[in-house]
Amino acid sequence: MDRRIIELYDEYAHAPLPRRVFLDRLAALAGGSAAAALLLPLLEADRAAAAVVAPDDARVVAARITYPGKSAEVAGYLARPATIGHSGGVIVIHENRGLNAHIEDIARRLALAGYLALAPDLLSALGGTPSDEDKARELIGKLDPDISTGDAMAGVDWLHRHENGNGKAGAVGFCWGGDVVGQVAVNDQTLDAAVVYYGRPPAAEDVAKITAPLLLNYAGLDQRLDALLPAYRAALDKAGVTYTLYVYDGADHAFNNDTSPERYNAAAAKLAWDRTLAFLAQNLTS
Repeated sequence: MDRRIIELYDEYAHAPLPRRVFLDRLAALAGGSAAAALLLPLLEADRAAAAVVAPDDARVVAARITYPGKSAEVAGYLARPATIGHSGGVIVIHENRGLNAHIEDIARRLALAGYLALAPDLLSALGGTPSDEDKARELIGKLDPDISTGDAMAGVDWLHRHENGNGKAGAVGFCWGGDVVGQVAVNDQTLDAAVVYYGRPPAAEDVAKITAPLLLNYAGLDQRLDALLPAYRAALDKAGVTYTLYVYDGADHAFNNDTSPERYNAAAAKLAWDRTLAFLAQNLTS
């Protein structure tokens, strides 16, 4: 697919660009509205594809829960191994479309790997994630960042104290959720591990506050965020933060999201996920 189309969708997803403007520009690049209509399903998430681990998989127990947030109750999706035991906790922070079927599936994948996985709906403060993903994106832009960070930190604390936990808790975040994980790492010294997938780095002056080890995954074709990485590396090195940063050549932003076929990169996603599981095992189970 034309790189200009991928970059246009990235602008639409993150700027944000109004949908009508996005569709008009997509039609211009594609050569007409009919061609744009054929491309759109390749760019946008397919909810029907969001089930690597089925919701009724007998190896996993999943449920809707709430926990006390910074200013109100936060709704969430909790998944754990079916075998009762004490597992490391992982909070899974969603992209800028809110808590959806894909992120719930990520939680189940982590549960299958042996973790107590909590996927909070950080749009709870504004009434919860709507079914219309464009409306969800608009609501994300209205969130108070302090509330989002506080609600995520409250989830980390909840996992630390959960009866099925082992006392350790980490965080994994994707896109906007990667931004939030960075802020949690800056502000929560109880965090035991942090994994970021293509999230905006924290401010350089805040990096020295990070105490958790970091695993940072970025896409080689993501010019918007990759331009920030040299300064981020420098700040991490100066502060002596324990981190590993990978840039996946040939991968686009959101390469892990297998419900978006044009940007999903199976090889990069598998490698990043294998590294994620190894990193979590090192920091949450030992």
